[in-house]
Amino acid sequence: MRYVALLRGINVGGNTMIKMEGLRALFESLGFENVTSYINSGNLGFDSPSRSDTKLAKTIHDAIEKELGLNISIMVRSSAEVAEIVANNPYDGQFDNDKDVHVFFLASKLNEDQTAMLLEKNSDTEMITVDGRTVYYLLRISIIDSVLGKGFLDKKLKVPATARNWRTVKKLAEL
Repeated sequence: MRYVALLRGINVGGNTMIKMEGLRALFESLGFENVTSYINSGNLGFDSPSRSDTKLAKTIHDAIEKELGLNISIMVRSSAEVAEIVANNPYDGQFDNDKDVHVFFLASKLNEDQTAMLLEKNSDTEMITVDGRTVYYLLRISIIDSVLGKGFLDKKLKVPATARNWRTVKKLAEL
């Protein structure tokens, strides 16, 4: 089965630097096949016998921690799930630039209270849609100035997440 792994916060701002060649080799050492990467920010496609994405994420996390000494959040989705995310974009046709839409991949679904707190942040400049373990985010401002860009999911809702812009999400569907 084909999967995509999304590593949070690597090769950004000089912190948590990991070379993609080494990361691909680490994935192969775990028995994953056809390992590919997209850009230098921790996006990897790989084949593995069908397993839960949480088990795959833990396997990858533990290997990175053991081999590289890094404790980073990892989200894994099947290629079918990524294709669904692309197909279900609620903001399709409402933006001109792929950098205006971000997808946050969550470690777990939000509960009702968390969802309500997040949706309260909807505005004319920050539009939020929650779909299972996915948050779609259409911005009319810079991600740096946005609520989610400032860590709302992690800090307030206590849910690990990693985000990718729309262009990257579409590329992930091709991995």
